[in-house]
Amino acid sequence: MRIITRILEPILRVEVAYSHCDVPCGIYDPHIAQVAAHTVIRMINLMQALDKNDPDYDLKMGRYIAVKEEHGELAKHEIRILWGDYFKPEHTQSFPELNNLVWDSMRQGSTGRQTSNLEAAQEFLSSIHKIAEIFWKTKGKSSKRITAPYPTGGDLVVPE
Repeated sequence: MRIITRILEPILRVEVAYSHCDVPCGIYDPHIAQVAAHTVIRMINLMQALDKNDPDYDLKMGRYIAVKEEHGELAKHEIRILWGDYFKPEHTQSFPELNNLVWDSMRQGSTGRQTSNLEAAQEFLSSIHKIAEIFWKTKGKSSKRITAPYPTGGDLVVPE
């Protein structure tokens, strides 16, 4: 899209306006990050279970890797939004572990994207759970863990 815009700018004499939409809507939720992290775990499970003799091995493996990468980045993106747009200095004062927790989750998300390390992917989800628990506390809500309805098992952190 940027290439097309650059080509058309001088022809149409169009000025490109750059903006960033940070409307303070107040609608934040760590749910998407949790689901995306579950997807990373699921793709690793499928990759590990894939039969190398399957005639579609390469196709399936490629798709699993692509989905794993996409959802790993989605989870990281959602955590970055919470970190940059929602969490405030007073939150880090109340929860001093928050800085390291976000930093750890970013590293774990990268490891989950770069490898098929199931343990790293589970640690990624665990960090996101901890962030979700802090998130709900900052909203004045109690949270609970419920069994995720996904083939990955595990939990989701939801408000009570």
